[in-house]
Amino acid sequence: MLTVILAKNSMSPQENDAKSTTETNSSAQTWHRLRENFSLIAIALVLAFLIRTFIAEPRYIPSDSMVPTLLTGDRLVVEKVSYYFHPPRFGDIIVFQPPEELQSRGYLKNQAFIKRVIGESGKIVNIKAGKVYLDGKPLQEDYIAEPPNQPFPPVKVPPEQFFVMGDNRNDSNDSRYWGFLPRKNVVGRAVFRFWPLGRIGLI
Repeated sequence: MLTVILAKNSMSPQENDAKSTTETNSSAQTWHRLRENFSLIAIALVLAFLIRTFIAEPRYIPSDSMVPTLLTGDRLVVEKVSYYFHPPRFGDIIVFQPPEELQSRGYLKNQAFIKRVIGESGKIVNIKAGKVYLDGKPLQEDYIAEPPNQPFPPVKVPPEQFFVMGDNRNDSNDSRYWGFLPRKNVVGRAVFRFWPLGRIGLI
């Protein structure tokens, strides 16, 4: 009786070889799939890093210095490509790292600021009677929260630097208080608001 049972459960050498081959193939396929998945994840991470570093990245508005254009909590896409070909221009809303003067006051080097470019290199900026003047001509600024309530003496913007201001003129820590912004500190240009959904669109 025992001999019969053993005979029923035993396999021929050919069957053992077939089973071993099947298990080996299955392990190889599993390992191949894992390698493919890891490769895809690695490629995705590299692409995400390259896109964020050289093309565009999301940013969050932490304060009300750009009211009414941007509100606290808005989330933006900041593009970086255009400034490879030309410097920031008047009216651009730019994201930048704090210059040395702000870092000396305790701001972190990688902390992001967002302001509007008012004066490019060579331009003269001043404020009087609630108006911002550029090269002696008053700016028509329908994007600000209210007129600036303090005068500012004429200053000429040095080469490779900018004079920037927040749209919320009376509640903005900008070039009036810490000086000019070096071009090397510019991260990119805010172009699109993707949150909140009710205010989605180009900036």
